[in-house]
This record gives sequence, C-alpha cells and structure tokens, in this order.
Amino acid sequence: MTVKTTWYEADTRFIPGHYQPAALIDLALSRNIDSHRLLRGTGLFHEDILAGQTRLSPQQFLALIGNSRRLLDADDSSFLFGQRLLPGHYGAASHALRHAQNLHQALDALVQQQALLSPLASPRLVLDEHHAYCYWLDNCGAGEHWRFVLEASMTSLAAMSQWLGGQRLPWECSFSHAEPRYVEQYWVHLGEQTQFNRPLDLMRLPREFLTRPWPRASATAGQVARLEANEHLRQLGFATSFLDALYCYLQTHVRRAPSLEQTALAFAMSPATLKRKLSKHRSGYQQQVDQVRKHVALYLYQMRGWSNEAVADYLNFNDPANFRRSFKRWTGSTPSLIRQLLGSR
Repeated sequence: MTVKTTWYEADTRFIPGHYQPAALIDLALSRNIDSHRLLRGTGLFHEDILAGQTRLSPQQFLALIGNSRRLLDADDSSFLFGQRLLPGHYGAASHALRHAQNLHQALDALVQQQALLSPLASPRLVLDEHHAYCYWLDNCGAGEHWRFVLEASMTSLAAMSQWLGGQRLPWECSFSHAEPRYVEQYWVHLGEQTQFNRPLDLMRLPREFLTRPWPRASATAGQVARLEANEHLRQLGFATSFLDALYCYLQTHVRRAPSLEQTALAFAMSPATLKRKLSKHRSGYQQQVDQVRKHVALYLYQMRGWSNEAVADYLNFNDPANFRRSFKRWTGSTPSLIRQLLGSR
C-alpha cells in the first residue's frame, strides 16, 4: 500500500513569522533582548517579520527557540511563551478555536489544524470511558529544544481551556523527564498534580469536561472558521508533517512491524531517501518504530487493561522475555512496573 499524502518537513518554509515566532520574539523583546542577537543564525530579519511576509521553516523556528532560551536564560520562558500561543491570532484556525462550543470541539480543531496551530508538536487525542488524554509528537526533530516545545504546548492547551471555558480545568500532566529544579513553574502553569519520570508525556482530564458548553462560543462563526481553515490547509498543500505521516503508517501496521524497505516502498521512496529524511529530522527508523510500539503498548495497558501476555501477543512477540527486554528499552522499565505505575494514577 502506498501512502497517499503530502507533508511538510523540517526545512519547509511555511510558518508565518508574524504568528507563533512573533509571540516568542515579542516575549524576548519585552525583556530587553536585542533583536539582532535574537535572530542571529536564523536567516531572519525583524523588519521582514514586521512586514508580514516572512515564512519560517521548523528548523529556523527551532533556531529562534535556541537563541531565546540562551538569551532569556529564565525558567519561565517556555511557559510564558505557551500562555501566548492559543487560540492566537492566526486567521481562520484561531477563530475555529475561539468559537469552539466545548473543549472536545477545540481539541478536534487543534488536531486537524496542527500545521497552522502547532507546527512543531503534533497533538493527539485519545479517549477511554472516564478520561481524555492529550499527548504530543515531535514533528520536526526538536532535539535539545523538545522540552521547551513540550512545556509550551501543554501550557498553551491549559491556558486556552481556562480562558475559553471560564474556569481552570483539573488537568493532570505527566512528563517522562525527571523533576527539574524549576518545578514551581510547572505547579503555577500546569497545576500541582504534575508528575515526572512517567512513561509518557501527556495531559489527562476527566471526560465530563469535554462537553461542558463554553460561554463565548458562536456555532455559526465556528463552523465558517473551520471551513476557511480547511481551505487554508488545502492551499498550503499539507496538513501534517513527515514524521507524523510516518507515525500514522507505523501505527496502522504496528502488528506486522514493517521493515525499513517496506515502509520506504509505501512512501514511494528508496530506503536511502527514507533514512536521509529521518536523519534530517534527527531520528532513525528503529527509533520511530520503538516509539509507536511503546505508545500502543501503553494504550493497551492503560485504557484496555490488557495483561502482559495479551500485549506481547498483539505486538507479535512470540517470546515473553524478548517482549520484556524490548519494552524496557522503550520505556526504561519493565511491563509489570509500568502497569503498577499506570494503576497508581
């Protein structure tokens, strides 16, 4: 099966400089950071961004984030940046968020319009009987800047849902990294339920909050905005990133674990080209396969309540010991310990 889609890559210049990048630039300028130093090495000029014509690639955006982190040198930078992101002032896509009738509709718009609203991190929404889970995928190989992007992404969703919903929602945030020295920033912006050293970076919320009406929504304006945003994506020529398209393919075929050669054939490219594209995104094929299998295993444990044997069988591991070794490589822990950890939530 050939994957019939188009995508953006780390060097695709499509992100309007006066949208999310401008929010980070303004944050830096508000703290008296010189614009020339801020934009050094990015190939950008402040005058061009002010003119509203500049388009950045994800690589340039990440270079701007790197400069901002170094020059601001402040623990709250990613969180304050996240506060400014959503719903934003990004045309029809932002209007679709602004006029969402509830959180579920807003999350659907965020997922569908991620190229416009969250170009560096792809949001995913998963539901079980009691909770909604939102997690992000690294779209473009953020590398050392991924934690900054992740902190900003989670903060943006928490802040938007509070503003549009009229109340602070009881989000529970989990991070795979260890507790940082600036943990108080997580408490202030994401809540004191934030936990670290968890198997997955995600936000969890009781499902009842998904459908509570939002007071300032307009059903008509929201419907028109969604149509306009979809047309914007059509003109753009893509709605997702290369890494996200690869993730979807591997997730769909997770039970048979396609080889590099089979995946390259499905994407109508040579194995060498696929490896070059992954290298450009600071990744590798096995890394992508492991990520998908880890996510599927955690889903089966957390939301289906499956046993170790059932998960191993689903992922076509004939040897339980081999599954345990692979799972420990994916998560740093054994399946039994992860199940206990998930059960403790």
